[in-house]
Amino acid sequence: MSDQRLKTRLEELYRRYDGRFVDPDPLEFVRRQETTPDREVVGLVASALAYGNVVQIKRSVAAVLALLGPRPADTVRRLDPREAARRLDGFRHRFNDGRDVACLLFFLRQMLEGAGSVEAFFTRGDDPTAADVGPALVSFSTRALALDPGGLYRGRRLPPHAGVRFFFPSPEDGSACKRLNLYLRWMVRRDGVDLGVWRTVDPARLVIPLDAHVYALARRVRLTRYKSPGWAMAVDVTRRLRRFDPADPVKYDFAFHRMGLWRKDDEIRSLR
Repeated sequence: MSDQRLKTRLEELYRRYDGRFVDPDPLEFVRRQETTPDREVVGLVASALAYGNVVQIKRSVAAVLALLGPRPADTVRRLDPREAARRLDGFRHRFNDGRDVACLLFFLRQMLEGAGSVEAFFTRGDDPTAADVGPALVSFSTRALALDPGGLYRGRRLPPHAGVRFFFPSPEDGSACKRLNLYLRWMVRRDGVDLGVWRTVDPARLVIPLDAHVYALARRVRLTRYKSPGWAMAVDVTRRLRRFDPADPVKYDFAFHRMGLWRKDDEIRSLR
């Protein structure tokens, strides 16, 4: 398929998969929030847990939000990490437990205290002239994992085995950083299903959240020359999509995910 035909088909799918298709998706928890601080906090929690079965994801996110109550950002600003861990005792989301989530929430508290918002904390490590958000993600994860773990793990420093590390992968390690890129998509993109509450990051610099659905589609329609998922593939797919929309290359991500989730074989075949 030529680039022009592929672009036309992708644009059709982008317009089709709108807000009506958000459920089931952890994004629905973020869209329910009414303020930017609450959307930032809930978005990071929901994206951090966005791995595994969608039913389990929704159950886990709901359990954490039950702890945070109707004003999640205000609750995080007052959060006692040990009390949060106690209240999340018994929580389990695949290989993360309540202690890991309590530490994530305490990291969020420190981001808000130190920078005023998650956006401000993120952009302290961002160079707007960089080709994409890769270097900013390296900085974000490095600085987040250097925050005080609140005594939730043995020792004053975060140990190598701490489960909270899973929430902060880095392109430096070759990770596709799917969940962090998903969070950025929700926060930065300004139309469609996304919220666009951040104004200091250009949507043109986002990188596609490379999950199993996007991986399979990208390989099938030859959006990448890479065979193994990772940061290099995510950047490669994004580079190809940028040819279709230089200002907003990850706009097609939601449609890719919906097609893969519901196995729309006729639509997938139409992209070949």
